[in-house]
Amino acid sequence: MVEEFFDEIEPTIFAFGAAITLLFVVAFSLSPDAAYDTVDGIRVWILAHFNWFFLLVMLSFVLFLGFLIFGPWGKLRLGDEDPEYSYFSYFAMMYSAGLAAGIVFWGPAEALFHYSSVPPMYDVSAESAAAMPVAVQYSIFHWSLTQWSCFTVMGLGIGYFVYNYDAPLRVSAVLTPILGADNVDGVLGKVVDILAVFATIGGVATSLGFIGSQFITGLSFQWGIELGDVGTIVVITGMTVIFTVSLILGVDRGIRRLSNFNMSLFLLLMVATLIFGPTMRILELGTQAIGRFVSDFFMTSLYTQSTQTSPDKWVNAWTVFYWLWPLAWSPFAGLFIARVSRGRSVREVAFAGIGATSMATIPWFAIVGGSAVIMQNSGAANILGPITEYSEAVSGYVLFGALPVVGSVLLFGFLVLVTTFFVTSADSSTLAVSMMTTGGKEHPSSINRVFWAVLQGAVASILMVVGGVNALQSAAIITGAPFAIVCLIAMLGLIRTFQTESGGILLQDRSTIFGSVDSTEKSPAAQRAGTSDDD
Repeated sequence: MVEEFFDEIEPTIFAFGAAITLLFVVAFSLSPDAAYDTVDGIRVWILAHFNWFFLLVMLSFVLFLGFLIFGPWGKLRLGDEDPEYSYFSYFAMMYSAGLAAGIVFWGPAEALFHYSSVPPMYDVSAESAAAMPVAVQYSIFHWSLTQWSCFTVMGLGIGYFVYNYDAPLRVSAVLTPILGADNVDGVLGKVVDILAVFATIGGVATSLGFIGSQFITGLSFQWGIELGDVGTIVVITGMTVIFTVSLILGVDRGIRRLSNFNMSLFLLLMVATLIFGPTMRILELGTQAIGRFVSDFFMTSLYTQSTQTSPDKWVNAWTVFYWLWPLAWSPFAGLFIARVSRGRSVREVAFAGIGATSMATIPWFAIVGGSAVIMQNSGAANILGPITEYSEAVSGYVLFGALPVVGSVLLFGFLVLVTTFFVTSADSSTLAVSMMTTGGKEHPSSINRVFWAVLQGAVASILMVVGGVNALQSAAIITGAPFAIVCLIAMLGLIRTFQTESGGILLQDRSTIFGSVDSTEKSPAAQRAGTSDDD
């Protein structure tokens, strides 16, 4: 097994990816204040100069995917084989691989923040009835269409060039239109893959600390149990063991089954909250919030808060942060989406990526977030008080604890759901890192997967203890900046390729664009579309 581990690794990507991560941890362990100041300074500079760019890029991804869903390019397929999974399992794995744990975690909390401090674009009083639909609207906006768009674009970019042009199953596959499928193993491709490894480990380790903090804070809030450093490490280690076991079981026996369980519990918890909560008020507020989300979509998407010059202004702390976070996750989420999308049409992938995910996310924030705002406004529960005293991690404890009859049961389900959603995200991210560091191997060895799982758990534990989780999160956000460019390259490459496959434009020398494809032959996608590359 050890021999297989050394035989399969791609030494440059493996070594540099692990080394950069370990160097980061060592720097924060030895001098956390100095390391944090450096990382945070870079974050501030990026936000001060390029927030407009991230807003424009993410909106362009949504428009591109919308065109794929309704336009003629949607009939093109990712490879010739039949899909490997049922559509429900496929969607469940895609949803679980993304920021679903964050969706569950922030469901009861985010709308309350916008309720108590209204986004500056709207001139309404804080904690008023008029602030309620704005609060739910913005939480829906932050977590639905746009946030999932970069995952989907990256997944399409990787999957299409892997299954149609034999590019390696790595993030660098999106460079195929520039370098050719035979040349993505070069220096530029390796740089992209190394950066993807670091971004993935940073993002997942941060989330592991994030979810772990919910349990630690919840124990303190609910039962008065205080955990020291040892207790913190035990919590993180326990979660690492859980997702490592699931990871070893593989995609079909581990990730697929757990993802199906996640979606079933997710729907059950959402329906139960609607039934046992203030049902009619939830439906009324949710309808109003969704209407505002649709009507104000472009205004909120392009709002830069240009009247303020501070890099820490509201739009950077919320919207731009929410776009950079998934951009940092886009390498592993996109690679995992590509891994499970073989045989599906472009339209199916695009719709699952932003359509089906939004159909699950929007009701969650309308129901759970709406319930929190309604109960806070009516005085049925004081959720803002504990959030101010502790953190947003206690919002679920207060909300579900205040619901009649089944509150304690729903609270238990909520904690299980946050954990299992995170486990599947950690599974898919570790699988993605293993694929990247083995040169694109679809089924990396168990020891390879365990290595990266243990490293992620160790990073999270160390940074939780030394207090560097916020800095690692800043580093993950910084890493999202270059991946905005990588995702943009993926989108432009797909546009050019789809035009060619559909006979939309002529390429004078296709071989210079796709090095592994003879310019005189039809590509597989062109054959399926019934067109020639020379037509």
